[in-house]
Amino acid sequence: MDTARHWPDTQAPAEDFGRFLLENGTISAAQLMSARAVQANSQSSVDRILIAEGAVSPEDIAVAIAQFHGLRQIDLRLEPPDRSLCEVLPLRLCLNHSVIPWRRDGDVILIAVSRIEDFATALAILGNDAPAAKAVIATKSDIHAALAKSHRATLTPQASARVPAPESCRNWGAVGNRRLILPLGLIAVLMTLTAVYPRLIFAFLAAWASITLFIAAGFKIAAYIAHLSRPSPSDPPDNHRAETPTEPSYEDGLEVELPRVSVLVPLFKESEIAKSLLKRLSRLTYPKPLLDVVLVLEENDHLTRDTIAASDLPPWIRVIEVPDDKLKTKPRAMNYALDFCDGEIIGIWDAEDAPAPDQITTVVEEFHQAADDVVCLQGVLDYYNSRQNWLARCFTVEYAAWFRVVLPGMARLGFSIPLGGTTLFFRRDVLEEIGGWDAHNVTEDADLGFRLARHGYRTKVIPTVTGEEANCHFWPWIRQRSRWLKGYMITYLVHMRRPLRLYRQLGSLKFWGFQAHFVTALSQFMLAPVLWSFWLVLLGLPHPLDPLVGREIMLALGLSFLTVEVVNVLVNATAVSGEDHRHLLPWVPTLHFYYPLGAIAAYKALWELVFQPFYWDKTQHGHSLKPRKRSLFSSRHSSGGALNPPHQASNE
Repeated sequence: MDTARHWPDTQAPAEDFGRFLLENGTISAAQLMSARAVQANSQSSVDRILIAEGAVSPEDIAVAIAQFHGLRQIDLRLEPPDRSLCEVLPLRLCLNHSVIPWRRDGDVILIAVSRIEDFATALAILGNDAPAAKAVIATKSDIHAALAKSHRATLTPQASARVPAPESCRNWGAVGNRRLILPLGLIAVLMTLTAVYPRLIFAFLAAWASITLFIAAGFKIAAYIAHLSRPSPSDPPDNHRAETPTEPSYEDGLEVELPRVSVLVPLFKESEIAKSLLKRLSRLTYPKPLLDVVLVLEENDHLTRDTIAASDLPPWIRVIEVPDDKLKTKPRAMNYALDFCDGEIIGIWDAEDAPAPDQITTVVEEFHQAADDVVCLQGVLDYYNSRQNWLARCFTVEYAAWFRVVLPGMARLGFSIPLGGTTLFFRRDVLEEIGGWDAHNVTEDADLGFRLARHGYRTKVIPTVTGEEANCHFWPWIRQRSRWLKGYMITYLVHMRRPLRLYRQLGSLKFWGFQAHFVTALSQFMLAPVLWSFWLVLLGLPHPLDPLVGREIMLALGLSFLTVEVVNVLVNATAVSGEDHRHLLPWVPTLHFYYPLGAIAAYKALWELVFQPFYWDKTQHGHSLKPRKRSLFSSRHSSGGALNPPHQASNE
């Protein structure tokens, strides 16, 4: 690249700019010294640090940078870019480095940037293809807004179709009636056979339900033993520690240069802004100049937009508005926002989340120490309203067993694992490489976990806790669980389009683990009523299969089912044996009456799979709080996660 064709001189020492700010009275000596101390242990510049600390506004920094380099400072809201220059620079380059072609000055392209370093980097990447260019200075937020407006026609559809078509479910809408004919035909055949051979069909369903029950139990026992025999170096702390106030600190024992971390917080149709969320986020000990919290909302969600606009957000929290489209899902919104993130690490929180104060620091440490193929970290999800009612208690026990016992055990055994909808952290380059999230999948998290595995990457469960609100009312629980189960069905069907290819990509262990995970989970929920019938045997009552199967065999099956129930109780009791969950121990046996709710959700999920595959049944939060204290930041689409322990349908 001919540097003579580009202005200004980008080699001016960064120290000079800090001194310039001090000398012109923009900052004090104490503020400069503090910024230098943060800069010594981070990949951040003085201007970013000062903005994040609230010492200087982005507008003031833009003015100072322009003065320092002798450049023009512009307001892109008053002087928008020339649309004819949109294609001068590649869109991906503009997004990654926050630059945009602005105007033409003779043969020179004026490029708006917020930092001279970004101007230099962008042109260096283009090399000899770089146009003769000169920088003008604007704020990053204005550059992002201009890029979103100029490239709306490209970015909007891209958010719905980042994942390659063979790995997505988005083309289901194109098959029309064929999607309806097959499942309806199978249902009709099953009903006909049931009417003609009721006892044989029941026997077949009972046999399948029994086989999948025993496979699920074996899977869970193996994970349980793996968890107990190979404990984590540090077990996840109990829920209350996620709420413990901690003063922010820049020295957390990390001896490496700290990366920038972006965390997406999707919102949808929320009328309040929760002071509780801001308070929780302010406790994070990771340096704020390296923290980029992005509130993601739909552009036509005026209620949420107006509420956020009236709120006083700290400089390290910003808003990205997703262009309107027919499809409105959490993964689509995150796909869109991903392009505007700054971080090398991308995280996800739900708005009602209460992350542990040192969570980001823990994530950075784990990524620094992890092997190159570990590209995703899954934190532990817990509930902070576990005492509210019976449903909340059972939900908390279920999550504790899944995140504290079964999921870590599965990971240690070498199986691929489904992800949760929150407290997830990715290496950005890999997330973009595989196409982000499937915008049409209602459990985009479970799908992404196995898609990562198919591409040769691993997920690690880490000992950091995020508190959430348990869904504690009957019908909202059914709706949420039905969305998770529908997503499980969709995810299984998508990945099983080419079974042999899936087998080659995953390998034998992970392939059969995938089968065990999905097939048994869905079978257990769908066929739960068949399994419940075996309680008739244990109670000494007649059973529909008595004419076909000897009583001794029936009794052995009944006792086996009882043993599986004992295993469930053991795993659940182990999961809540810690100090802050011990109050749930007496409620563990009552999960026997909790799991049957999943069967109702499964039938609702099956109906929607046929008639409304992309319908997102949004979960409302705030039920645990009094109306006058309700959290403003409810989640956009709930925690989204397909996190129900899949092997706990049992034989209730």
